[in-house]
Amino acid sequence: MIAPSKAQLAFDKKNIWHPYTGMIDPLPVYPVVSASGVKLKLSDGRELIDGMSSWWAVIHGYNHPILNNAVKKQLETMSHVMFGGLTHLSAIEVSQLLVDITPLPLETVFLCDSGSISVEVAIKMAIQYWFAKGLPDKNKLVTIRCGYHGDSFGAMSVCDPITGMHQIFQSILPSQYFAKAPTCNFYSFNPQDIESMKNILEHNHQSVAAVILEPIVQGAGGMRFYSPEYLSKVRSLCDSYDILLIADEIATGFGRTGKLFACEYANISPDIMCLGKALTGGYMTMAATLTSRKVSDQISTGNPGVFMHGPTFMANPMACAVALASIKLLLSTTWDKFVHNIETQLRQELMPLFDCSNVADVRVLGAIGVVELKTPVKMSVIQQKFVDHGVWLRPFGRLVYTMPPFIITPSDLSKITFAINDVISKM
Repeated sequence: MIAPSKAQLAFDKKNIWHPYTGMIDPLPVYPVVSASGVKLKLSDGRELIDGMSSWWAVIHGYNHPILNNAVKKQLETMSHVMFGGLTHLSAIEVSQLLVDITPLPLETVFLCDSGSISVEVAIKMAIQYWFAKGLPDKNKLVTIRCGYHGDSFGAMSVCDPITGMHQIFQSILPSQYFAKAPTCNFYSFNPQDIESMKNILEHNHQSVAAVILEPIVQGAGGMRFYSPEYLSKVRSLCDSYDILLIADEIATGFGRTGKLFACEYANISPDIMCLGKALTGGYMTMAATLTSRKVSDQISTGNPGVFMHGPTFMANPMACAVALASIKLLLSTTWDKFVHNIETQLRQELMPLFDCSNVADVRVLGAIGVVELKTPVKMSVIQQKFVDHGVWLRPFGRLVYTMPPFIITPSDLSKITFAINDVISKM
């Protein structure tokens, strides 16, 4: 383990731009020298229990021997090869597995290189589908408030302009339709919630290519959970108005909510599905956009007859190999029991925070626990307090939340929830 020197850390602070911070007075960073299981080891010898799964991705924990071996084995034969005009076994096998485990009729797989790009691909698929059908004016997207779909331009256009962090770009982003966000209540459906979406589609369906949303759990736009019945009704509306439905399962896929895919809560299938984050177990950047044969065939038979997208690192062999190993590892375990146990413990240990005067809401679904405060946190201060407690959390806005690796032990999870309780109760 080689720790960065003081000079290197000074260079980091002066020259390296970290996410969601500035360069004049950047948020502090904590140098990590190794990671194993659910623990990050800092250069000063401290260990932090990772309550974030490195932004939802590391569901199996760090340094997993099965995933390590998958990367090493692939590296010995081929680290990368372009996917234009070539193919390889790892891409074929991971695509076969994705088709097998995702809802019917998703059976065409486009392997891309990040979650944001999988959203870009989905949007382009939807627009090109209608173009190929001779309806180029169907090129708008409908989404719901409080959503987040990534930081690239197409993805930003369907993020909530307020909670999606992209207000300053609104004047140059494509104009999309935003329906009111459904009530933040997983267990109860408010019939009034669907009226906004219904009205938008009724009056604008001739220009709408697709509805895009995060099924059941809205992530970085607000960490909100909504009723499966709302999702079911959106699917019905899309069918009624001949509009495609895009499900952004980048954050929710691979068991995080308690279902393998969050769409399963509503027993619906989208026309296009975006996957990422936990796809490779957090080892490498890779994503996938799946669609139905209806969509892919229409694109392929219309003008220009090919899908206009092709990332350089599309279907990277090492990423495909570790994704295949990660999905197989997940399916070989009783992952649903692990997630259920995490959910039960999070409920028991976070719900007492309802009594705190500065807490607006506490909600838990699957391996996701959220404490919503009444006022925004100061990131640099609250993160330091969690580090002092020996846990790694990344709050934002008014939200303190955790989504630990599925392998976390009850004792380590209790350390996370104790830290959340202690820090918030003393604010």
